[in-house]
Amino acid sequence: MDAVTARDPRPALLRDLGRQPYEPVWRAMQRFTDLRDGDCVDEVWVVEHDPVFTLGQAGKPEHVLAPGDIPVLHVDRGGQVTYHGPGQIVVYPLLDLKRLKIGVRAYVCRIEQAVIDTLAEWNIHAARRDGAPGVYVNDAKVAALGIRVRRGCTFHGLAFNAAMDLEPFARINPCGYAGLRVTSVLDLGGPSGMDAIKPVLLDAMAAQFGLALQAAAPPDLADPRPVCAPPPSTQAA
Repeated sequence: MDAVTARDPRPALLRDLGRQPYEPVWRAMQRFTDLRDGDCVDEVWVVEHDPVFTLGQAGKPEHVLAPGDIPVLHVDRGGQVTYHGPGQIVVYPLLDLKRLKIGVRAYVCRIEQAVIDTLAEWNIHAARRDGAPGVYVNDAKVAALGIRVRRGCTFHGLAFNAAMDLEPFARINPCGYAGLRVTSVLDLGGPSGMDAIKPVLLDAMAAQFGLALQAAAPPDLADPRPVCAPPPSTQAA
């Protein structure tokens, strides 16, 4: 998949939220997307979530087998059920697809390619699977995608298993597939910490979307206002 081509990379804000519960970040993404317009700067949020199972819009409760003490949230992304927890890199690209001049399918493919390119840094061969979005290594899933597009702008995104306890995945049918194997970068022979993986992944995503990522403060989750360019001034005749 070819990256978005642009003469000059487009600025985008990179916000690292650290570790956060899921729901406040989800609600903040919704509010951010509702408030933005065509003049607002794209953002990429990176976060590590507290343990949670999320069911997408088409999610079937029967795919949650035995959640135990881990909460289950019904959310507004696509897809079925997945798990988020410590040791997983979650990336939420908040991008204007109209401005990037790409469609939803190309958007998904570019995220997948960024993960594939990231894993290649550690000589891990990964691939897509037809009809099952995400990234796989030897038929085990290492990254899941669940997205939402509203007025041409994206939220939700990518969950990339870096170095985490995979046991909770046994409590669900991951992404709606009974018996689907799940793996992590650490189990595949990659780095043992997220700090080594995160910059490689973000560089790969920036390359795929033609972005120049600029580090910024974490968002105010209670009031996540987009940064928007002022309208051009007009002079009276």
